[in-house]
This record gives sequence, C-alpha cells and structure tokens, in this order.
Amino acid sequence: MAAAMVEMDGSIMEGGGQILRVSAALSCINGASIRINKIRAGRGTPGLRPQHLSGLELVRDICCGNLEGGSVGSTEVTLTPGKIKAGNHTADPQTAGSVGLLLQVSLPCALYADGPSELCLKGGTNADMAPQIDYTIKVFKPIVEKFGVHFNCDLRMRGYYPKGGGEVVAKISPVSELSPVNMTERGTISKIYGRSFVAGVLPYKLAKDMATTATRVIRREIKDLYINIQTLQEKDMACGSGNGIIIIAESSTGCIFAGSALGKKGVYPDKVGFEAAEMLLRNIRHNGCVDEFLQDQLILFMALANGISRIRTGPVTLHTKTAIHVAEQLTQAKFTVTKADDENASNDTYIIECQGVGVTNPHF
Repeated sequence: MAAAMVEMDGSIMEGGGQILRVSAALSCINGASIRINKIRAGRGTPGLRPQHLSGLELVRDICCGNLEGGSVGSTEVTLTPGKIKAGNHTADPQTAGSVGLLLQVSLPCALYADGPSELCLKGGTNADMAPQIDYTIKVFKPIVEKFGVHFNCDLRMRGYYPKGGGEVVAKISPVSELSPVNMTERGTISKIYGRSFVAGVLPYKLAKDMATTATRVIRREIKDLYINIQTLQEKDMACGSGNGIIIIAESSTGCIFAGSALGKKGVYPDKVGFEAAEMLLRNIRHNGCVDEFLQDQLILFMALANGISRIRTGPVTLHTKTAIHVAEQLTQAKFTVTKADDENASNDTYIIECQGVGVTNPHF
C-alpha cells in the first residue's frame, strides 16, 4: 500500500532551496509522496527558480516519478516517486544556477539505484551563495566518502554568473547502506593550500593579489605552515569571466575546512582574498571537525546511515537546524545537539549526534 502524502512547509526556518533539496531527496529514497508548499516564501522572488526546478526534475527522472507544479515561480510542488533506476541523466537550468546544489539533491538518490548513475550537471560551477565546485570535490567528497559513498566528479567546463555554461559529470556507484561516521577529534592543522583564479577577460594580476592578501591574513594566526595558494588564469576551461579564491586546510586526523570568496564588479581583489582567509580562520578557531558549510550537507547522510554518527562542529547554522528538522520529519532518525565540554572545546564547539535509520538499498 502506498504511504500517505507528506506535507512540508517550505517557508519554515531557513525557508529557501535547502528544504526543497532535503525533502525531495528523502521522498525519493523513502518512496513516499511529498507536497511542499510556500516554497521560498520569504525570498525576494518567492517560488521555484530555474536551478530549483532543474534539481526537482532531476530527482523525478532518477526515481521515474511524477512532479506536479514544476514551473518557475511555482510555490507548491508534489513529488510522487517511483523506483530509483540507474542511468544517465542531465540537468540544465540554462542559468548560472549552482552545479554543486544540483549534485546535493541528486547524489543521495543515485546511491539507492540498481546500478551506477552518470549525471551531467550544467550551470554555474563557481556561483555565489552556493558551494564552489572546488569545495564539492576537495572538501565534501572526501568527507562524505567516510559514509561509504563513492562518486567521481569530472569538471569539464567552468561556468560563471550570469551566463553559466559550466559542466560537471558525476559518476555515482550505488551502496547497499551507508555507514555511520565519528568525527570528534580535530587534531592539528597540518596543511593549507588553495586556488586563486581568473577566467575570461579578467587580468591575471587579480589572482595574484587575492592570493597574496589571503596568505598574509592567514600568516597572522598560523605562522609555522607553508601556505601554497596556486594562481591560475583559465582560458579554454571556462565559459564567461569570473574570479575567485578557495583556501583549504587539512588536519592531522583527516578533517578538511575551507574558506572561499568570489570577485564582483567593483570589489578590490584584496578584499576577496581577505574574505576567504577570514572565513577559513573562523572555521578553524572553534576546534570542530567540519566547517559551517559542510555541517548541513552531512545531515541527510547521518539520518540515512545504519548506526550512530557523531560530528564535532562550530556554531550550528540555521541551514543545519533546518536540515535536521526536515530529516526528523521525513525519517525516524533522531538528532541531538550538545555543547562540547572537553579541554579543547571553545564556547562555540558542539557535537551533533544522530541515530540513523539504516536505509538499505533493495537492489543489493
């Protein structure tokens, strides 16, 4: 017998695209229909934007389902999932909508398919208000692999605002079930490296200026490590013009953190470098094991895993609280957030614990 329709209020808490992504992915995996209303109600342009619609259509295609209300501007959608099938799928919002966010909604679904999936994701690879594709590959990927996830990301073309035009091909292997993770020991920062880039018509000097400022800012706090930020001018691999920087820190226990920023018209490159460096330092100071941007991306995997996961974090973000709320509504997973009280903890160190539900892949 089909499960009853689940209703989700899209305006609660973070009130944006994240509620859509977590709800749609869990609906697909659980095989339970979901109606999401008041979509992005608090945003300047409420309702679905092209990138949200592309993500929902991708989930619908992966699970051979049905999507009602799927149009730009729609404030209510209903997803009725079918069986999750392996195969090749393409998502193209035809804007600079984030490729990383398209992967965020589709990756968990493809893990429960009956074979490997290949997803061709188009749009912005380095977009504002979303993880840069470099973050997805260098930070998200190695950490999510601790749950037993295996996927490859082939970056074929970078795309920038406003044109998009980027392309990433993700090859995802199915899992029988996800393993819980325990990330509670930060260790010491052992490596700092990064990438400062310009693309299109922008001068190479911008990349050097961003890297120089970022290095100087980090050195004020971390004096004993070599900081290796590569500067690059992208020509053939980029669609449109853009500039930005991502700086990554690794710890002795395998934790990975990042700070990043994108250039905008009229913003000096040293300000971009400063912003990225400060973001990285802020995420190292709290002595957690994940940064503020990875926190919420791991919640869904913790909920699906078979067993208890524990992750040490800095301040718990609204995105993370929203992801926990949605995961608890749509699964039997139980989360607790407690203040860390060990000798290495600061005022802003927390432990997120989850008793996962252990969703198994019926095809294994």
